[in-house]
Amino acid sequence: MSPAGFLDPKLFDETVAAVALFAGPEHRLVYQNAACSRMLGARPLGLPAREAFCEPDAAEFMTVLDDVTATGRPRRILESREPDPGAAEQARYFVYSCTPVTLPGGPGAMVVALDTTAETMALERYEALVSAVSQMVWVLHADGSAEEVVPGWRELTGAPWHGWMDEEWYAYIHPRDREGLGRAWLAAAAQEPPGVMESTFRVRTADGSYRHMSTRCVPILRHGRAEEWVAATDDVEETWRATLRERVLARVAEVAAGSLEEVFAAVVRTVVPELADSCVVLLLSHEEWPLPENATVTARRVASAIRPGLPAAPALRGQSVAVTGTVRELLESRVPRTFRLPATGRFPAGLLRAVTERWLIAADATSLTLVPLVVDGIVLGYAATSTNGDTPVPGPDDVELLRKVLHLAQRPIHRVLDLQRARRIALRLQRAHLIEPPSVPGASLAACYQPASSANEIGGDWYDAIVHSDGTLALDIGDVAGHDLTAATAMGQLRSMCRGLAWNMGPGCEPGTVLAMLDAAADGLAIASFATAVHTHLRRRPDGTWRMAWSNAGHPPPLLVPAQGMPHFLTGTGEDPPLCVDPRTRRTTHTRALAPGDTLLYYTDGLIETPASSLDEGQQRLLRAATHHRGEPLPELLRNLQNLSDARDDIALIAFRADLGRDPAP
Repeated sequence: MSPAGFLDPKLFDETVAAVALFAGPEHRLVYQNAACSRMLGARPLGLPAREAFCEPDAAEFMTVLDDVTATGRPRRILESREPDPGAAEQARYFVYSCTPVTLPGGPGAMVVALDTTAETMALERYEALVSAVSQMVWVLHADGSAEEVVPGWRELTGAPWHGWMDEEWYAYIHPRDREGLGRAWLAAAAQEPPGVMESTFRVRTADGSYRHMSTRCVPILRHGRAEEWVAATDDVEETWRATLRERVLARVAEVAAGSLEEVFAAVVRTVVPELADSCVVLLLSHEEWPLPENATVTARRVASAIRPGLPAAPALRGQSVAVTGTVRELLESRVPRTFRLPATGRFPAGLLRAVTERWLIAADATSLTLVPLVVDGIVLGYAATSTNGDTPVPGPDDVELLRKVLHLAQRPIHRVLDLQRARRIALRLQRAHLIEPPSVPGASLAACYQPASSANEIGGDWYDAIVHSDGTLALDIGDVAGHDLTAATAMGQLRSMCRGLAWNMGPGCEPGTVLAMLDAAADGLAIASFATAVHTHLRRRPDGTWRMAWSNAGHPPPLLVPAQGMPHFLTGTGEDPPLCVDPRTRRTTHTRALAPGDTLLYYTDGLIETPASSLDEGQQRLLRAATHHRGEPLPELLRNLQNLSDARDDIALIAFRADLGRDPAP
């Protein structure tokens, strides 16, 4: 202002904004700074505004000047100017204000204008970009209000956008996801300065189902504070499903060599809490299909999971339940079905056991979904899932996704089933060769066989004992390399051949000779690629002692637990190589005397070998255990020694003990 109180135009000479002053009723142009000349072009001073700005699109500007002068109230206007058709230049955008002022010649108006072309074009490009890559874009204000820059809420949810991120908005978020979404907001806002918030959550759609949405929310910072947030939200349902599938497959792959229990345990850990609040998998005990009409069928619980916050599942006696008529019908139809828990708090009669129904009621269950598990056209069992509390009851799409996830384990399940079938065959073959030890005058015998715990481990372990006509006892222990049906078959062949050779050659044939003949036959007939064995002759002497003669083909050495003295391994003068390596090898026969009360233990490597320790460490454990249990009867001794194994491999054991008494003199 000048000293007389009038506006001094020189104040605006160097400003960046375009400034023009108009005076009198005709709005004569009395001042234009350099910025205005550059923006709008230089105009002659002293002319009325209508002559100085004679462009066709200046009519609105003249109306604004008249209104400001008449009312004394300032105005703010947004304006755009389109180029002539065919012109090279782009459209231009302005924002200008018109304010009443007092000039030396009387009242007037001051116009301040800014060219916002660059900012407007940038905003238009941004809106076009987010429209192309995002379903929705929101601007969130500090007071909780929000506006849709790129709309999509109504299309997604069927409800109009009401402009606030409040409880009404949160009601569309899946109940299980609300807490996580809130934590993500608080964590981003608590950073200094506020950071980016990212979250994936489910939104209820117009048809009542839920879809996964991913939001990335970026703060607009002013002086270190978030004045606004810009949020871009994408529909990621298909991506989420693909990721879920990969996660299930990865978890199943980790236990692909395990049991059915391990495979299904990996699956239910993904189902809960992603798709349900609880999940239990039950396999039918009956292997025939279709199920016999009048037979009682049970199902064994093999895996279960419950989301945190729910009561612990009831213990099922024997881990088995009887299959009800309703469940049986569902299994025969092979179609999943969802049962809503009515207001009465009871499921349809005959659907569940009372203990399960009580748990569902106590856990505030809203629904139960049963999904048959079908592999190779055979129904193996079923999965039972529940929704609890405020978790929505699953719709058809949810149930179909659940069915697909449960059946992602088909390949490893098929493999495990094949292994189990092969294992049953191998075990039958194995047990057919594991005879009851014969009665031996002047001695005790005991033997046992323990199969591996894993369906993958089908061993080639065997033991044998025969008594010759002169009373000589022949003992065998052996192990064919491999853990499959081929190894079990080769075991049966080798055992039978060794038994036949030992019997036909008689007690006068040294053990080393018997093993040499067995080696040559196995090589010539291509029975096995690698096997170990110990063949022993035990003959009682008149004084009650026993003569022991044995040959060892690469097998763990027998353990002698003497009646007097410390247990030790019988390594002889060195071990010969395993069978099926070099049939030309000359086999060695070792001898020693056994006193009354001495115990011999033959075993396979599954007893002493574990992944966590060396063979030597395993033998030392066996020595200590044999010392501790040395006075026990042979069956009890073998039961206690079995505990040394981690059950990863088959175990064969056979023990011999010389009686303490003497027979009368012949």
